[in-house]
Amino acid sequence: MARPHRLADSFIHLGLGATAVPQPPFDGLEWYEAYGERHGADGREGRLVGQHHFTESWASWEMHPLGEEVVICTAGTMVLTQEFPEGRRESTTLAAGEYAINPAGVWHIADIDSEATAIFITAGEGTRHRPRCLAAR
Repeated sequence: MARPHRLADSFIHLGLGATAVPQPPFDGLEWYEAYGERHGADGREGRLVGQHHFTESWASWEMHPLGEEVVICTAGTMVLTQEFPEGRRESTTLAAGEYAINPAGVWHIADIDSEATAIFITAGEGTRHRPRCLAAR
C-alpha cells in the first residue's frame, strides 16, 4: 500500500488517461513554473489539486484563461471576489463545506478575515497574476 500524503504539502496532478501524480513539496510561486514543465503535455485537460491555509487576504489577483477552477472551503470563511471581462465584480462568502467555481478567463481574489483553508482544483495552464490595488480593498 502506498504511503499517505498531506495535500497541503504534496499537491496532485490529475492528468490525461485518468492519472493522479503526487507532486514535490510546494515551495513558492516558482514551483508553478516547474509544474508546467512537468505536466505541460497534458495541456488544458490537466488539473492541479492543492490545499492552502490562509491567514491573510491574497496579495494578487489570479486568472486561469483555459479552464475553470473549483474552490472548496474546508475550514474558516473566505470572501471570493470575481471580476468578469466587462468589469463587473461579484463577491461570495464561502464557509466550510461550500464551494464556488471561477470561470475561465475571470480574475479572482480572496479576502480572509481570520483564517481559512481551501482545496483548489485548477486548470492551471496559462495562469496569470496581477497586483492587488490596495485602494480597492
